[in-house]
This record gives sequence, structure tokens and C-alpha cells, in this order.
Amino acid sequence: MSAAVEEERIALDVHAHLAPVLADRLGAIAGVEWSEDAGALTIDGYTLAAKSVYRPEALLAWMDEHRVDRAWISIPPPLYRLGLDEAAMRTWTHYANDGLDRLAAKQPDRLAPLYHLPVTHPALAAEVVAARAKSGKARFAMPAGSQDHKVILSDPAYGALWAALNAARAFLFLHPCKGCDPRYEPFYLHNLLGSPMETALAAAHLAMSGVLERHPDMTICLAHGGGAAAAVAGRLERGQITGRPGADTGAERPRLAFKRFCVDCIAHDADALRLAAAMHGQERVLFGSDWPFSMGLPDPHKQLADTDALLRRRIFRDNPKALGLF
Repeated sequence: MSAAVEEERIALDVHAHLAPVLADRLGAIAGVEWSEDAGALTIDGYTLAAKSVYRPEALLAWMDEHRVDRAWISIPPPLYRLGLDEAAMRTWTHYANDGLDRLAAKQPDRLAPLYHLPVTHPALAAEVVAARAKSGKARFAMPAGSQDHKVILSDPAYGALWAALNAARAFLFLHPCKGCDPRYEPFYLHNLLGSPMETALAAAHLAMSGVLERHPDMTICLAHGGGAAAAVAGRLERGQITGRPGADTGAERPRLAFKRFCVDCIAHDADALRLAAAMHGQERVLFGSDWPFSMGLPDPHKQLADTDALLRRRIFRDNPKALGLF
């Protein structure tokens, strides 16, 4: 293999989705049904029709085609099920995480789970962290919040979760939910605009509350280039400096705190990716594909061809190694 081709290999994809189907356990779970004929799950009335999301062999074939060595897999947003009560969420979370284990076991040298954390039940999420960290796999994924379910990550109720993640020196991938503002409905803006804003909102809460500063041993990675976080960091800081009501909590400045985040590289614009790298640090940008969904990077080498070669090398190979992710 030539040096140029080897340089363009992708060491780790931190943002790939698979949906576990454990037919022997689904019968006991209300609200979720697997159709053999359709080859799809229906979750609380929503049918997840993307066939590839159920097929680890399809992900592995895509990885081979695009020279991706490893992928960390998490469940896609339709499987978050934020409205479940604690008992039902406990059952569902164990199902999802056991399913991710089973999927990753098909090729454990290349696939590994990002265990799902139920953001609407922070005590249960902390319990999952403590239990799963004992296996030596302290890698997790969690929704970034929810307007519908009044999830605010700076709430003191999440204190035990941040402490557990920090104690485990864990990696946490934060992925947005659908934006709930009805103005997002036209033009698919609930995804195109709502998701980046949800991610920035989560980042602001974690930074301005001091959560990041108090828990320096956990690594939080924001999806989709950090959403709108890099674009608003200076405005958040200006609010602190000028004493806007409630803005100055004594936490470190947002432009400093945001350098504690990692972000994936899914920005769809070279200038936006450069901004994310400038704000969060070039050494904190990781490769993510959002496989198998079209809003991600299904053809990463082509889609990132206009990215600075040094930054691209950092994203593809240097950063995950330097951060000790493999």
C-alpha cells in the first residue's frame, strides 16, 4: 500500500448508527415491533425504514470501501424513546445496549458499542455508566436534550451522571434530538437547523454551568461539527463579560470551556469545519460519518477533499490516536 493511500485511511468513525434487532426479546417490550416482511422496526408508531441500519455487514462493507478501520456504533434517534417511564426505560436501555454488544461481537476488532444513556432518567444513566465501565468499555452516547421532555443538562439532577462519567474517564457522544419548535417544520428545518441549535444549547449549558470545568477527565464529543456551538461561543462569552442576567456563574469563559469538547467533522462546509477546529482545537476534531444516513458523509474522502490536508490527516488518523481512543 502506498504511503499516500495509507495516510488517507480513517482510523476511527465515532458516529455510526446501527439498530439492534433481538427478536427473542422484542415480544416483551411494549411499543416496538419488528416486521420480517418489511425488514424494519416500528418504534412507538414510527417506522425506521433505512434497511442498512439493521445490517452490520453493510456497515463493514462501507468501511472496507472507504478505508475506515474501526467504527463506534450507537442507536439512531428514533430509538431514543424519551417518553418512557423509568421502569420501561430501564428495560429498553438494557435491550439497546445488549443489542449493540451483539452487533459489535460480529467483528469486535472493527466495531465497538457506544452504550446508550437515557437522558430523561439521569440516575438510571449514571447507573448504566457505573455498570458498563466495569467491562473496560467506558464509551457512551446520549441525546443532547429535549424541549418536549424538559431536559436541561445543567440541572443538578445530572450531577451523579457527570461524576460517574468523570470517574470512569469516559467518552460521551452527544447527539441532538429533533428540534421541537413548530417553525422548524417547513423545509426539513427541524433537522437542518433545529439539530445544530440543540447541540449548541447543550454545549452552552455544560460550559456556563461549570460542568465541563468540574469534570475534566471525561471526554464529550458533540455531533455534526458541534452544531452551532462554535458560531455562538463569542456571544456567550460577551454575555458573561457584560453581566447579562444569569450569564456569569463564575465558570470559565465559553471560548475556553469549548476547547474541552471534541466534535465530529460533519459540517458540510470547509469554512464551517475550519471554524469548529479553530474554536474547539484542531486536535479535538474526530471523524464521524453518521452512517447510514444521507445527512452524513457517505463518501468521506470526496466530501472532505476541500479540507486542509493537515487538518484532514488529524481527523482521519492523528487525533483519535493522540486522545487515546484506540
